[in-house]
Amino acid sequence: MTADDDILDYLQLIKTEHIGPKTFIQLVNQYGSAAEAIKNLPARFKLASRSVAEEELKLARHLNVHILISNSPAYPQSLLNLPDYPPILYAKGHIELLNSPLSLAVVGSRNASINGRKLASKIAYDLTRQGVVIVSGMARGIDSSAHKGALYANDQSGPTIAVLGTGVDIPYPSENKDLYEQICRQGCVISEFPLGTTPQANNFPRRNRLISGLCSGVLVAEANLHSGSLITAYTATEQGREVFAVPGSPLDGRAQGTNKLIKEGAYLVESADDILDILQHHFSYCHPKEHQKLSPSPDLLTPPLDFETKTDNIPAQKNSTNTVLAYITHDGVDVDDIIQDSGIDSATVSAELLYLELEGKIIRQPGNKVALVK
Repeated sequence: MTADDDILDYLQLIKTEHIGPKTFIQLVNQYGSAAEAIKNLPARFKLASRSVAEEELKLARHLNVHILISNSPAYPQSLLNLPDYPPILYAKGHIELLNSPLSLAVVGSRNASINGRKLASKIAYDLTRQGVVIVSGMARGIDSSAHKGALYANDQSGPTIAVLGTGVDIPYPSENKDLYEQICRQGCVISEFPLGTTPQANNFPRRNRLISGLCSGVLVAEANLHSGSLITAYTATEQGREVFAVPGSPLDGRAQGTNKLIKEGAYLVESADDILDILQHHFSYCHPKEHQKLSPSPDLLTPPLDFETKTDNIPAQKNSTNTVLAYITHDGVDVDDIIQDSGIDSATVSAELLYLELEGKIIRQPGNKVALVK
């Protein structure tokens, strides 16, 4: 039997009506393999057509999507401990990241505050530099901020993993299409849902078990009391993962969930060091010099809006915001041109562009450009 035959067996069985992850696992455990389960499938199940599986595999190859079945060495081994692990994962990008020695999920509010987004980006940036792979769900707010911070680390070649609640070929939300494409280049995007699956509300809570299951711990940056991020945190606890939370004002609804987690025993986090201290105690992790750095893409996106630089090797710039502003026109200029013409380092320019955008003075344009608000 070839590897393709194995994949087709898995696809045909999981696409059979009324067979989800738990039933799939039970059938394979009972009969020894997906192929034997198909041969001995109880009459109450109507087996999916083999041609449906073949079309899915053909489409995946056309889209450059990896189909990882649970008995494959490339499948993330940490997920196999879940009672309902997905028999199949669809993945785009660097699939070796799925078995990284240490990873951390960063989740939080979609309606995140500016400070929450900045902190999520900064923590993700710092942890990525230390060899920790950041995992999140590519949603608006905290998720996107964490991905962007990770991508900007390691000389703008940092990896990150996005777990989607749609098919791996469907970027969601649509405004994150550029972010999705950059993650595919530098990191990895995965989903358990078939190709072409559109956004459905019940898929997103379901994918949360994978976000926490891939990781050594989960950081919740902002969350209200009814946030799906709390579900991820509680799922992480059930999976034996560490839970971290950023405290906030009790007057801010976006902090009520994280404050509750801290009261219940989550680790209080103010910086990446707080997380590394715990993870170093419980886990072995990669030293930055040992961490494999992916090759930078020639067409990287604009540095993340949420990144706030705070590294010791960046010289202080006096009145740099005003200096940067002087190089921006209403028609738009390339960010690289601002860096070259102003002589200000790229990290400082990125941070100052963030402040100018938050103040409503500039807008982002396609192709790594910015323009004055007219």
